[in-house]
Amino acid sequence: MATPHNSAEPGAIAKTVLMSGDPLRAQYVAETWLKNPVRFNAVRGMYGFTGEYKGVQLSVMGHGMGIPSIGIYSYELYHHYDVDNIIRFGSAGGISKTVNLMDVIIASAAGTDSSFGFQYGFPKGYVPGASPELLEAAIRTSRELNLPARVGSVFTSDAFYRADDGHARMRRAGILACEMECAGLYINAAEARKRALTIVTISDHLFKEGEVSPQDRQTGFNHMIELALNTAIKL
Repeated sequence: MATPHNSAEPGAIAKTVLMSGDPLRAQYVAETWLKNPVRFNAVRGMYGFTGEYKGVQLSVMGHGMGIPSIGIYSYELYHHYDVDNIIRFGSAGGISKTVNLMDVIIASAAGTDSSFGFQYGFPKGYVPGASPELLEAAIRTSRELNLPARVGSVFTSDAFYRADDGHARMRRAGILACEMECAGLYINAAEARKRALTIVTISDHLFKEGEVSPQDRQTGFNHMIELALNTAIKL
């Protein structure tokens, strides 16, 4: 059952996994919110833990930066560990003028400049979407727990530092934020006939001043984390 990137034993990973780009954020969530967390992976420092939240078994794991990284870890979870649901929670750069620092975004769809989907035969321009069941659960949870969140499209970029004015075009198109993993996760979920959702917090803005500190990126996104956890236990 173990893979080159995950040393978990059979049964060590829950059916629903919350994933963060930063493995230290995954560790923070496990130690802060999960009851009796047990680490199942530390290969390449990509920590993964399984524990209980409100009586429901959940796992939390890092996925690294970019589609190639989340592509590996989510593929293995879906195909090698029979995971059904993955909820990515992380940071994003704001694009829309209606979005501000620390706003929480539920990504209904993710455009991308990546060719990742070509391997599965998805056409150029294909925009993968969140799984409807998870999207509906997150919106319902946001309302029930008074955890405000925006719902809309994000853009998954292969480049953190862009050499063109692509962000301006994205802004005109109504895209809320830019990040680097969501489309890859949604494509893997579609191919595997599994479910996926991304929830992000705006840590900086491409058209506004200010940014969130590295420490707050790791431990200060509690609003987003609580929304992800309470969505996960509805699945």
